[in-house]
Amino acid sequence: MTTEAVHNLTDEALVEAIVKTNDTLLFEVLYDRYESMVYNKCYGFANSIDEAKDLTQDVFLRVFVKLASFKEKSKFSTWLYAFTYNHCVNYVTRNTAKKIEKQSVSSETVDIQNIGEDVDSTREFENMRVEQLKKVMEMISPEDKMILLLKYQDNLSIKELSQSMEIGESAVKMRLKRAKEKLVQKYNNYTKDGESI
Repeated sequence: MTTEAVHNLTDEALVEAIVKTNDTLLFEVLYDRYESMVYNKCYGFANSIDEAKDLTQDVFLRVFVKLASFKEKSKFSTWLYAFTYNHCVNYVTRNTAKKIEKQSVSSETVDIQNIGEDVDSTREFENMRVEQLKKVMEMISPEDKMILLLKYQDNLSIKELSQSMEIGESAVKMRLKRAKEKLVQKYNNYTKDGESI
């Protein structure tokens, strides 16, 4: 197969070829496609650029080993989003002594009104200031942060979340609802007390 032909393969066809052959050169093509996306996700959970780079390498090493578990129930990119977030959540959970200083949410990537679209407290979300929202996102659990980012930053549907997280759609909706309620509560406490909880 020519280099050009390899680069023209879909993600799913590439994954299938890698699983069959264990070809690291084919995996490099996949790596090149998603390295910056994975790095950006990892950077949101890391304390430094070096840590984000290490996390990115860890994710791709684990992805290479786990590729056979990709069952094409969702798009490969969706599976990789969830895989990356899960890895980062586990990393943060293991390193709870470390304070996460970086924000993984920026005004460019989160539509605050979008977060409020299916919540009773829509007005509360619409009135949230981005800078304060960024700080509050760091105060909720990594698991809550992960599902909110997958839904509102990466725009995954409930069905895609269900497939990538391997839980039922009703469980996804419940987790989202609880995560948003915690975010609103933290935000209200944060703004009520000025600059602190």
